[in-house]
Amino acid sequence: MTLSDVGFLWFSNSAVRHLACGVFIGVALSVTSTSLVGYIQECRSKERKSSTRLAEVDKCSEILDGVTGLIGNTPLVRINSLSDALGVEILGKAEFLNPGGSVKDRVALRMIQDAERQGILHPRTGSRIFEGTVGSTGISLATISKARGYDATIIMPDDVAEEKVKALLCLGAEVRRVRPASIVDQKQNMARQAALDFGLEDLAEGTEGVQLSREILTGSPSLVSTTTSQAQSGKTFVDNRDEDLTSKPRGFFADQFENKSNFYAHYEGTGPEIWRQTNGKLHAFVSGAGTIAGVGQYIKSMNKGIKVVLADPEGSGLFNKVKYGVMYDHKEAEGTKRRHQVDTVVEGIGINRMANNVSLALPIIDDAFRITDAEAVAMSRYLAKHDGLFIGSSSACNLVACVKLVRLLGWKEGQTIVTVLCDSGTRHYSKFWNDDYLQAANILIDHTLVETLLSASQSSVSTLV
Repeated sequence: MTLSDVGFLWFSNSAVRHLACGVFIGVALSVTSTSLVGYIQECRSKERKSSTRLAEVDKCSEILDGVTGLIGNTPLVRINSLSDALGVEILGKAEFLNPGGSVKDRVALRMIQDAERQGILHPRTGSRIFEGTVGSTGISLATISKARGYDATIIMPDDVAEEKVKALLCLGAEVRRVRPASIVDQKQNMARQAALDFGLEDLAEGTEGVQLSREILTGSPSLVSTTTSQAQSGKTFVDNRDEDLTSKPRGFFADQFENKSNFYAHYEGTGPEIWRQTNGKLHAFVSGAGTIAGVGQYIKSMNKGIKVVLADPEGSGLFNKVKYGVMYDHKEAEGTKRRHQVDTVVEGIGINRMANNVSLALPIIDDAFRITDAEAVAMSRYLAKHDGLFIGSSSACNLVACVKLVRLLGWKEGQTIVTVLCDSGTRHYSKFWNDDYLQAANILIDHTLVETLLSASQSSVSTLV
């Protein structure tokens, strides 16, 4: 063997040795790094779990700022019986968990907050809030008024469920009850006029011939505010910056139907909550007139393909407005809406005039369903039996519309439909949940209606809308 052969063997063995060392080191590093990565991931997982638990504890132990801190951020609850039967996800926004017991808490809070921000209302000055309502908005206003230092006067029909009246009285609100009237009746202006008349009896004597401005300019025709400031000769009190005016009691007409705070309460609150809770995986939103504008506009701004659908009770003209372009109900003659009784047991949704917040909804509503009293009653009983959910009349209306929409479109692939559970059945004992009352009012109690609707064919549902 020559010297060159020996050198070659030495070099070859050295190369093999180096290669083997490199492979060994690489494997060792790989094993070590894998273990290290696994260890780091495990530590991070434990850290996330720990922080989640801490967050849950912090959330549970969080101290909220009074009753208004409880408003909003309500959960979405899956309606198991309907979802399972239809093969979709029907989710209800549990608004009955708000402190005032309904979705109207959001609206009442926003109306008062906006009025305070604009300098129209000032807490603890003896001011009073006025509103005409069938109950839920009044209860919410009474609740928040007390929390923020105001009094409340609620004007409502004398045929609404007694539970609502009792709640208002317990909250210290003044309740004025009137005969139910059409929206064109002068009684509809009673709350506005009451706000204008507020405090007149306290005006000082000797003001004859003095020009008094009882309406303070607010920048919005829907908001009316008055003051009990004493008149000064030759002056008209319209300057909202006057320090004397800001310390005197005022009457404030909330005007939920025209007040844009109603819209923004849902556009900036309820809508974003629903979008976050569903991670944007939403196919349809169904609700009555109260929430549909704000939530619908927000959802459409995020995804124009999401369907926004109106649930409208008997006696309301919105269904025909959406479907045929005319605000009309077959039980009334157009332009002569003078009935003294709205022919529905459903309270809280439906309207027969074009209000500001209704007009904001029309451009984004894709479809509408007319819901009968019998259907709403049947749905409420069905959910109590199958889900243990005790809901009010408007919530039942919304869920009937959800079922009709799913059956009409033939959805069964897990699509997500969100609606609003406006309030619970606890404020509907005397009417909607009273079988004796329903029978006396000739309202059908048929517990099979929901089963029939759930099993209806796609073509047959189109005849039921």
